[in-house]
Amino acid sequence: MNKDKFQKAISKVLEEGKGKRKFTQTVEFIANFRGINFKRPENRINLDIVLPKGRGKDVQIIVFTDTPQLALEAKNEGAIVMSGTDIPEMAKDKNKLKSLAKKSEFLAEPKLMVVVGKHLGRYLGAMGKLPKPLVGDVKLQIELAKKRTRLATRGKHLPVAQCAIGSEKMTDDDLADNAETVYEKLLSKVPSDTNIKNLYVKLTMGKVMKVE
Repeated sequence: MNKDKFQKAISKVLEEGKGKRKFTQTVEFIANFRGINFKRPENRINLDIVLPKGRGKDVQIIVFTDTPQLALEAKNEGAIVMSGTDIPEMAKDKNKLKSLAKKSEFLAEPKLMVVVGKHLGRYLGAMGKLPKPLVGDVKLQIELAKKRTRLATRGKHLPVAQCAIGSEKMTDDDLADNAETVYEKLLSKVPSDTNIKNLYVKLTMGKVMKVE
């Protein structure tokens, strides 16, 4: 599957959905599979992918840290910083936590990963929003978090995986670059490209468009 095919499908999706909604729609990548037993946990798709052209929108980053220097560096990059003592408090308001998780990505210094898992893991895990360990260059890790998407199978055994590849404000060329990156990452997970039955792209509220 080459970039031109993705670009052609994305261009049609953007044209058909242009100006039809009062909010910025997400462009989604969808893959249907065959010949893979998704009842076996090791076969399920759950990939974190850094989109080369980003997500086409501002992404809120929340950093859990008790280290003053890390906190300062994270704040300088525009992140919201929370301490270890904030974590149990977050868990008390489930609705607020879920609302926050929908629009945020999380990073945590390694020593707080256990605390996050204990108090927030049940909720963030279900949304695919468990924090990544904050190791190394803080600026770089925040930049990568803003570009990250998650390609995951839907339901327990459904042969379908889906992820965001950007927004309708992006060019079809940039979206095609992102789609191609997701596809290549997917190929590294499945046994063969013949296991990918069909590929589609769509807007949040739009019709699916087959990539062919």
